[in-house]
Amino acid sequence: MSLEIPRKIVRYERRDERYNTAMLRALHLHPDSVCTAVQGIYVQLERRARDIVIDYVIRGSMAELQIPQLSPPRTADELWRHTCCEAFLVKQDDDVYYELNFSPSSEWAAYRFDAYRTGMKVVATIAPSIEIHRRDDELQILAFVELGGTELEAKTLRVGLSAVIEERIGRTSYWALAHAPGKPDFHRAESFAIEFPAN
Repeated sequence: MSLEIPRKIVRYERRDERYNTAMLRALHLHPDSVCTAVQGIYVQLERRARDIVIDYVIRGSMAELQIPQLSPPRTADELWRHTCCEAFLVKQDDDVYYELNFSPSSEWAAYRFDAYRTGMKVVATIAPSIEIHRRDDELQILAFVELGGTELEAKTLRVGLSAVIEERIGRTSYWALAHAPGKPDFHRAESFAIEFPAN
């Protein structure tokens, strides 16, 4: 299927020249997953001086998806058990990485790992600003993540982008830039498919 650029995220390609050129990527359905409600998931990624902007657009039949209800912005655990978008930020040439979860409810989570699925800690200093926009055929989750004051600031990063989609019929599918062999696992290094240079 050809890559059709969603209109809502094209605007990030024309922002102030002080910012990095935005990256547009399509997420891919895991080979073992089935999802008939979603036509495609696209992500626009932009790096600024001290933060990053991650713009997810899920296209398809929103009526067929199990989408968490909007709530006051706050941190929450286990967001990945339902429809949720994720980002993994990895220090170049290091095992340390961060996992960020963004829910359509406007809730979020931020974790730091010392290495693959080990040494997990909640990162209280990262509190993204999230905007949610929904139409019958589209769900947009727009996250502004401040990296200033963290060990990721001004570092070249490897980035993984992914999504968990829950359908009303009870089926869950897994989407990512790239999938490692075997069952879905967004923490695998094979999923960190983008190199994002520091400003």
